[in-house]
Amino acid sequence: MQLSRDELKRAYERMFLIRVFEERVEKEFSAGNIPGFTHVYLGQEACAVGVCFELTDEDYIGSTHRGHGHCIAKGVDVEGMMLEIMGKASGLCGGKGGSMHIADLKKGMLGANAIVGGSPPIAVGAALTQKLNKTGRVAVAFSGDGGANQGTVFEALNMAMVLHVPVIFVFENNEYGEFTTQSYACGGVHIADRVRGFGMPCEVVDGTDFFPVREAMQRALEHTRGDKGPYALEIQCKRFGGHYVGDPQVYRSEKELVEARAYDPIPRFRRAVSEAALLSEAEFNEIESAVQDRVDIAVQSALAALAPDPATDLTKHVYVKYA
Repeated sequence: MQLSRDELKRAYERMFLIRVFEERVEKEFSAGNIPGFTHVYLGQEACAVGVCFELTDEDYIGSTHRGHGHCIAKGVDVEGMMLEIMGKASGLCGGKGGSMHIADLKKGMLGANAIVGGSPPIAVGAALTQKLNKTGRVAVAFSGDGGANQGTVFEALNMAMVLHVPVIFVFENNEYGEFTTQSYACGGVHIADRVRGFGMPCEVVDGTDFFPVREAMQRALEHTRGDKGPYALEIQCKRFGGHYVGDPQVYRSEKELVEARAYDPIPRFRRAVSEAALLSEAEFNEIESAVQDRVDIAVQSALAALAPDPATDLTKHVYVKYA
């Protein structure tokens, strides 16, 4: 089904917002304004937006250490995210989570996760909740080609099939698990072949193009919402940068880095939509200008905000208190 003009604008706005946000995160990290490590999502924007495009706030997603793009695609507030990434008290998690642990339960974002392969077991639990409560909602577990080698992921795949829960496993295959190539570290050509070994349907999708990702996700949602059990997608994409901001990438050639940029999903989306005369250049430019302003405001707000006060905030949210 063809998207409306408003839907096309929303898709492009989300992808471009991820791009600008992540480029600004790189800049602020280099300026010393962001503590800890950051792992940006540049080059994978079509994956997150295509997967999350038709999810609601009541649907859950579990993320990875490279989670900013998932957050934005799910509709999490970018100002709250920037405050969190900069470790400010008014951030989404009180400045205590930082880049790798952003969560927003109001948006169904169960959290970024520094544990490789950490989100699939969590998403299976969330999906079981949806099944027992008969909500008709789903849970989505993001992980990568590195996460595909983790035993917890295999256990989650098996449990999802045994319990017949509405969960969608999304493997973003950006060809690198940290610094190691997928071709070296993963046996077999496709992660999808492993997943099918559990009896679960799994598609291999071009993650550099928003449209096939969205269409595959539509099929996944029809399957899971229709009480047909779990589903999986292996989304093949390109990681533009290193494992983390500042990674010298000595394990990648200059030729490879240049070629990765040739698969940029954002100009690909803009070109396809422009050639079909669905949106004008002026409309694209208007979206981009608004996004730039939005990110600028988020950064200025975060730079001016206060960090948590150790005297009052250090022990908050450490222990659960039951009434």
